[in-house]
Amino acid sequence: MSTTESTLNPAPTRPEVTRAVCRGAARHLRDRGYAIVKEMTFANGRRGDIVALSSSGELLVVEVKSSLEDYRVDGKWPDYRDYCDAFLFAVAPEFPHEIIPEDVGLIVADAWGGEMLREAPRHPLAPARRKMLTIAFAKLAAGRLAALEDPDAR
Repeated sequence: MSTTESTLNPAPTRPEVTRAVCRGAARHLRDRGYAIVKEMTFANGRRGDIVALSSSGELLVVEVKSSLEDYRVDGKWPDYRDYCDAFLFAVAPEFPHEIIPEDVGLIVADAWGGEMLREAPRHPLAPARRKMLTIAFAKLAAGRLAALEDPDAR
């Protein structure tokens, strides 16, 4: 790539890639009938990039990885399994898919949409945990909607 080309078309930054993958993965999940929230914090202090709730009450956690380096330095992803029925990674198309473990799902996404390359194995939540997480999901979504409707409210 020439200097002029790199100036006119700079490589996307890591936050830009994260936003694009997150947007595309969220669109894909909505197309599949899931309601989604982003950045949901769990009781263990971990924060899921995307949490998706199906009409049957199934909960997915999707961890977005913007680069190979981002994936390699993140050892916390197994901590999400106690808070979902299925765990997935969402990555950009150029991400090396073969390094993602076989025992998790995989979505490849860009800013416009995504595709499920591998369904995540299911490991059903205990009923009490499912109820607690579903209520937390609803409260988070409702609180964010209220903040949009009335930004000055407490």
